[in-house]
Amino acid sequence: MPPSRNKAVARHRPESNHQRRITMIPLVFLIYFEVADGPYGSEQAVRAAGPLFTLLGFLVFPLACGVPESLVTAELTATFPGNGGFVLWADHAFGPLAGSLLGTWKYLSIVINIAAYPALVADYLGGVVPAVARPGRAHMGTVVGMTLLLSLLIYAGLSVVGWGATALGIASLAPFVLMTAMAVPKVRPRRWAKQVKGRKKDWRLFFNTLFWNLNYWDSASTMAGEVERPERTFPRALAAAVVLIAASYLLPLMAATGATDASPDAWVNGYLATAAGIIGGPWLKYWTGAGAVISSIGMFEAQMSSGAFQLHGMADRGLLPSVFGSRAARTGTPWVAITASTAITIAASFLGFDDIVATANFLYSLGMLLEFSSFLWLRAKYPTLKCTYQVPLPLPALVAMCVLPSVFLAYVCVVAGCRVFAIAAGLTTLRIGWHALMRVSRDNKLLSFNMPK
Repeated sequence: MPPSRNKAVARHRPESNHQRRITMIPLVFLIYFEVADGPYGSEQAVRAAGPLFTLLGFLVFPLACGVPESLVTAELTATFPGNGGFVLWADHAFGPLAGSLLGTWKYLSIVINIAAYPALVADYLGGVVPAVARPGRAHMGTVVGMTLLLSLLIYAGLSVVGWGATALGIASLAPFVLMTAMAVPKVRPRRWAKQVKGRKKDWRLFFNTLFWNLNYWDSASTMAGEVERPERTFPRALAAAVVLIAASYLLPLMAATGATDASPDAWVNGYLATAAGIIGGPWLKYWTGAGAVISSIGMFEAQMSSGAFQLHGMADRGLLPSVFGSRAARTGTPWVAITASTAITIAASFLGFDDIVATANFLYSLGMLLEFSSFLWLRAKYPTLKCTYQVPLPLPALVAMCVLPSVFLAYVCVVAGCRVFAIAAGLTTLRIGWHALMRVSRDNKLLSFNMPK
């Protein structure tokens, strides 16, 4: 390995006296909630293409897209185990502007995505208090209040968030474990072959649903500096999370589609709770419905944490003013970054749900394409680089591994629509201008920045 590369890697090792707060099990559930929330939201795939294609999709997609993203994340996190994750990778591969752009695309995709979860909780609470679910002051007050409350929990510290995610994950998955077990004697495999009738399969909705449910595999990398022995813990946690996530979708969907006679048209959002009621009774239906709220809280906590620690890592790299690297004295949480992320999330809450999904998917796809490029460029530039974990494939095989998810990411970008193109172009232009402004501020000492050695 070139000496300069040794120094570059050493600079991004976490300080030895830094208290690391995340261990193996909490990291698995943080990754789980970064990517998924259980089978909630997968109903639209059944409606769009029928049970068989849905089961195949949730079997193949984690392998074809989730595994490559996880392998890339595992290798680069082992090489650069500091806060900021993918920002560090792009910075080392293509320079500060690339790191800044990737950080902007991924960060905005995360906080825009987060904005959907308090709204979802408000919709479920509308079953008890109808005014909360209707557009108006009550709805917006609930969304803003939930955002503030859930953000406040993150100030308690990342250890609390990690073990909280573990508890929320177990609580939200428990009804599906019971439903799957109770469905076994009722499953009829012929039901998996039911076809969509009277209309064409909606492939765009099908693939968008898969993508919406199974992305953000790399988000937890932004908290690598908080993980005990990240170069060893991350690869193992990612491997466990891939299995957990694939099983959490595939098994309940096999049970619900195989044990009920509903046609694909009946599979609207929330049908899994109905299927649980058919299989196990009303108590299981209500538990499954409550699990959707629990799961949304878990996703909010995990993704808000990763977004905040990304800003912290960008401040460490000198891409943002040093104030974003400020930590609370008692808990070690980046309180300025959390506050900024909360404010942006509240602003994004005023967008429509469709705009939230489409914009988040588009920005995420742009970021992943740059991330794959950074990974391949670093491997080509430093072929002798040795680290604790390295994907055991030569460069041509790594290119092939990245091709399939890249094609799908490109497809998501192409079908996004003119409105999303305009939003993404505007945000990217603002970020380039912001990067230039930060350089001027740093060079003229107008703001305080951390200066990488």
